[in-house]
Amino acid sequence: MTFAQDWKPDRPINLIVPWGAGGSTDQVTRVTAPILAEALGVEVVVVNQPGASGAIGTQEVLNAPRDGYTWTANAIANNATYAVTGLLEDTDIGDWHIYLSVANVPVVSVPADSEFTDFGQLLEAFKTRGNSVTVATAGITSSGGTAIAALSGAADGFDYNMITYDGGGPAAIATASGEAMVTTQLAVEQTELIRGKRLRALAVLSNQPLVLDGADPIPPITNWLPDMELAPDYFGIFVPTGVPEEVVATLDKIWAEKISTSEAIKTYAETFGAVFAPSYGAEARALAMPVVILEACDAVERGEAVNDPSTIGIDCATRTEVGAQ
Repeated sequence: MTFAQDWKPDRPINLIVPWGAGGSTDQVTRVTAPILAEALGVEVVVVNQPGASGAIGTQEVLNAPRDGYTWTANAIANNATYAVTGLLEDTDIGDWHIYLSVANVPVVSVPADSEFTDFGQLLEAFKTRGNSVTVATAGITSSGGTAIAALSGAADGFDYNMITYDGGGPAAIATASGEAMVTTQLAVEQTELIRGKRLRALAVLSNQPLVLDGADPIPPITNWLPDMELAPDYFGIFVPTGVPEEVVATLDKIWAEKISTSEAIKTYAETFGAVFAPSYGAEARALAMPVVILEACDAVERGEAVNDPSTIGIDCATRTEVGAQ
């Protein structure tokens, strides 16, 4: 394989995490950044810039010069669908060079002393008590926000009272502390609290149990909602299109040679209930599209879409990619 001339940055890279510290994006980014810094020979500075479900920090990156020195990190479904939810206009998956590292799954958990001991009891409470059930998430378009909305849709609709925090980590901690009755954030944001028996995990949004060292296996949501549509949520680092070609070629090479073999990222994934899944370029885009389509079309069904997914090239009637209008 041949590469364009290697890019040799001459100053630190600014890597904006548009969520608070301790959440899923922040965690994996802080494991990945030192690997990139060593490969590039400059510091990769992780900056937390939360707000508007990640849109504020993402806009900052889109507004920055396309010189290769400003990146972002997120779940790709967010970057691809901000235009659908109206949080950012005129942007889609095509605005990014995609470098994925892990796939994450949401977990439904309650405080350790909760009245709910299995998901069936919680589901009944949602159906009968609705808005009196508080759910801690990192915002409407966060993994936790889309998870609780998807659960409601799969269960023929129930109401709930969402309490929003600056990241998935703070949302999980708040639930463990009793500020909320439920959290639906990602496993990686809850694992230590589950292991420490501060959170009781009731279900994982998967068709397979989630096995974590030091904790009981978490049963799959399909035990209760067998027809629920599911797709892995991929996380990584995204570089705006329009940067010099040598930036992309160099990052492709680092991803192929360093990230795809990283024991640090692999250990992080195994420890916190994520899936080690490095990819880049066309492969990463192909892996991302199922969750992008799912979240864009679910936003329509929930009445949360400000713009039709056809504006970012998704046909919800067929759940396929058709090209932007």
